[in-house]
Amino acid sequence: MSTPQRTLTIAVIGYGTIGPNHVAAIQTNPDVTLVAIVEPRHETASIAAELSAAYYPGVSDLLSSPHKPDAAIICTPNQTHAAIATELSSAGVHVLIEKPFCHHVPTGQDLVRHLRQAREEKGVKALVGHHRRFNPYAVATAETIASGSLGQIIAVNGLWMVQKSESYFEARWRRDKSAGPVMINVVHDVDLLHLFLGPIVRVQTEKSVSRRGYAAEEGGAVIFKFKSGAIGTLLFCDNCPSPYGWEFGTGDQAQFPATGQDFYRVFGTEGTLSVPDLTRWSYDGVEPKNWNGKMTARKVERREGVAFELQLAHFVRVIRGEEDPRSTPESGLAALMVCEAIKKSLETGTAVDIEPYELS
Repeated sequence: MSTPQRTLTIAVIGYGTIGPNHVAAIQTNPDVTLVAIVEPRHETASIAAELSAAYYPGVSDLLSSPHKPDAAIICTPNQTHAAIATELSSAGVHVLIEKPFCHHVPTGQDLVRHLRQAREEKGVKALVGHHRRFNPYAVATAETIASGSLGQIIAVNGLWMVQKSESYFEARWRRDKSAGPVMINVVHDVDLLHLFLGPIVRVQTEKSVSRRGYAAEEGGAVIFKFKSGAIGTLLFCDNCPSPYGWEFGTGDQAQFPATGQDFYRVFGTEGTLSVPDLTRWSYDGVEPKNWNGKMTARKVERREGVAFELQLAHFVRVIRGEEDPRSTPESGLAALMVCEAIKKSLETGTAVDIEPYELS
């Protein structure tokens, strides 16, 4: 008879936009216990008390307390990820780092090296919070592509068009040039494109008109060239009323009302897949395949599950040595590299070639 595994203690660092999603996932998982919330805003202390967790204003306070956790989820502003991940992992705490991995590539490269050393010397495990990788729609899409049922992938088309409220920008760091939808939102799409189609070698972009007047970009159009030879496009904007985007199409997060509208189409030599309806269109049974033939539409099956909960369950298994990380620091750095290239291309209006990089 096997011995039951010990419940892991976990802290959430930062309780802004995304922290509550992680707390909700923790509350559904019997393998973890929320021991603390770290947040400089002292009003968060009452929230922590309601959750039967300790409250600390800073990471150093947590690490020197009786509530030092086994693991922590970092949900703070982008520019703080590297320093906080370094401090926690140096203390032997496993880390789940929200995307983007950090705020620019050189810092990310240093963090990858540090986390490799922490893993070797202290056994610290690290996961990057690209939670969409665990969403059943993303899993079904990746499996369909990998199965070869679409043939060789020719192209992918994506949309992420939303209307963010002005209250979203009360956190002033979101107005800065280092923020904007590329680093905050498009980084998710880039990570999924990596999952679906592999490395990206070149980007070419055009910036949309800025109507808010903030330093952060509002939107643009991106052309991708993949190492495989496939090409792709992504139209994105965070200042446009629209039902087309991951959150709305999948119902990924409860705070975004679901529309079910499609946002990805993947085109292959044997068929096309639309997401999130997961319909595969093809000329199966038609010879020769051509535009005069009748196409058939078949639904791709998907499993059920909530992405944040599935990600947390995976993080637990990674910590226990039962699985390898499915979203590594290296893959987090790779998404950051592509997003930096997108932002550079937005500023220059020219194509940007990307140096070869690791995805795992």
